[in-house]
Amino acid sequence: MAEDIKWFKTHCSRWDHGGCALLVGVEDGKITKIKGDPDGYLNKGYTCPKGRLSAERLNHPDRLQYPLKRVGERGAGKWQRLSWEEALQETADRLNGIKEKYGARGVAFGVGMPKGLEHFILIRLANLFGSPNVIASQDICHAPREITGVHTCGFYPVADLHNPTKLVMLFASNITDTNEEGQIRSNLDEQLKNGTELIVVDPRNIELVKKAGLWLRLRPGTAHALVLGMLNVVIEEGLYDKEFVEKWTYGFEDLARQVKDYPPEKVAEITWVPADQIRAAARKYAAAKPAAIQWGNPIEHDVNAFHVIRGLLCLMAICGNLEVAGGNVNAYDPKIMGLGPFVRADLIPDKAKEMISRHYGVIPRLMTIAPAFFRRAILEEVPYPVKGYYAMCTNPMVAWADSRKTYEAFQKLDFMAVADLFMTPTAAMADIVFPVAHQFEMNDIGHYGIGHGMVLARPKIVEPPPECWPDIKIMNELGKLMSPPELWKADHEEFLEDLLQPSGLTYKQFCEKGYLKGPDRFKLYEEKGFRTPTGKVELRLSTAEKFKLPAMPAYEGLPEAEDPDYPLILISSKSPNYLISSYRWVKKVREREPDPFIEIHPDTAARFGIKNGDDVRIETKYGAIVQKAVVSDIVAPQVVNASIGWWFPEGDPEKQFDWEKSNFNILTSIGKLGKEYGTPNIKNIGCRISKI
Repeated sequence: MAEDIKWFKTHCSRWDHGGCALLVGVEDGKITKIKGDPDGYLNKGYTCPKGRLSAERLNHPDRLQYPLKRVGERGAGKWQRLSWEEALQETADRLNGIKEKYGARGVAFGVGMPKGLEHFILIRLANLFGSPNVIASQDICHAPREITGVHTCGFYPVADLHNPTKLVMLFASNITDTNEEGQIRSNLDEQLKNGTELIVVDPRNIELVKKAGLWLRLRPGTAHALVLGMLNVVIEEGLYDKEFVEKWTYGFEDLARQVKDYPPEKVAEITWVPADQIRAAARKYAAAKPAAIQWGNPIEHDVNAFHVIRGLLCLMAICGNLEVAGGNVNAYDPKIMGLGPFVRADLIPDKAKEMISRHYGVIPRLMTIAPAFFRRAILEEVPYPVKGYYAMCTNPMVAWADSRKTYEAFQKLDFMAVADLFMTPTAAMADIVFPVAHQFEMNDIGHYGIGHGMVLARPKIVEPPPECWPDIKIMNELGKLMSPPELWKADHEEFLEDLLQPSGLTYKQFCEKGYLKGPDRFKLYEEKGFRTPTGKVELRLSTAEKFKLPAMPAYEGLPEAEDPDYPLILISSKSPNYLISSYRWVKKVREREPDPFIEIHPDTAARFGIKNGDDVRIETKYGAIVQKAVVSDIVAPQVVNASIGWWFPEGDPEKQFDWEKSNFNILTSIGKLGKEYGTPNIKNIGCRISKI
């Protein structure tokens, strides 16, 4: 009965970065209802279908319930049960053995996108073990925006949608479907109700186009050209903030010369966006005071990411929209422990020199290793051999570009351990598999370390199965066996108290508050300047020669050369129902989106004799997969949009759950990488399609 429900407050996670405050109803020790919390700082009562269904992950009959050890060939799907003591000891012994033979750098530690404190405990584990190699997806997610921002203006500019703004430009950001690291649709919806103007830059006709005053439907892979065209208009027409440019920018004359070659008519030919729309967007953005650019993850998905981001940073700066309320701001953290002390960065002082990526000359401050470089270290032993891998919260068999290269690399490893809720294609390749607790089954803190100036309480709601441990606990116990035990905790939850100690709050008190937010500080540069070598926003990078980086944003062509044999442009978009490759095994979610699908324009579908629901072969130079057709004008006739992250839990465990059949990353390659971050082309690729 409804009156028997006990309600608990927490925040959503592990189905995205999280951030929506939730009310979770519990009856007889089980979660029976989830709804949005009207008091939520980010969501104000809203939550997506994923959030409302998130408890469905807890009780699946095939959920991992105890540690497993591989028997037979790697990936053959045969296991024996271990005790926790045996699983931890074997993992520690194998990784310590690799360290003795190859050095600590011969072991890598892997994670997906940050979901909670586990991401940073993993970095701590790597640091205390002595390995400089944390493998993450940052080459295609978040780091290009954050670190390019640090080099350009000294911080990561976050769209401030909490203060009134005159205009929001959604640049490859579909926040009705996905959570862009804390930008949830509620705040944008409120801004639009109050008269804020909206510009959408997206190749797809997303839901928010209906609310936009202007939609720039650009050719995928040409965002860097579009931004140069907008900069051309702002500078040539004198629409920039002259006082800010004169006092607080470095290299404006160089930027003006650079963009002179990109008038809207020329850019229109490259981008398919009409010249009058480029002018209109530039004029509207420059005139609105303030205006915010909400930039999305897709701009980080091809080799030109650095140029797109540099161009957008220059646009924010010269229009006077940096560090102003309602613009793009430096989001200051609340009083909590800093990342350096939390991960014990002091104990690995030579990390930057020892990392795999140092060999490739990536941009300074990128402290994780791009998956492309990690696999070269395994397969080619360049710049040195890597033989061991511990991974959690990640499924690289499906999520990384060039999936077959991932399979090949994992087959060559001496030892691999994976922690997960369910037997994924990646866990199926491991020697040891650890069963983990779910978000609602552990105490955690969300949004730490991702640059949005807040941390969110995620208290435990229900008990986990007896042998399912939080990732933090697993690593705390491994750490005692792989590094000085005195640097770890008697109880892993002490890490929560450590992080909050500067705030003066206990974890219990923090949960009662719900979240902590840092102070709003605008125009701090007027007192201290920008945290760059010049003290200004560097439109021209003063460190370009030193770090071998492009000094100016530039258009260097399409991500891949056009090929008449592959006439369509292949893109992807995140599903509102899944998080990349996760939770295909959750029944109610699978019912919402049962199959991988490819969006095809009606004209294109007719040309190839394809109808809704047909099986379609999608082929690039690198591979071929099968997905079902969805005929829709959400994409342009020259573009197709395929689903990402697909594998089939109902498939053959001896074939890693049919991970190749519909997996988008069979179609991608790591043959061409962006120098700055090691970013491959994971979209904007030539392809062809045919009906099966």
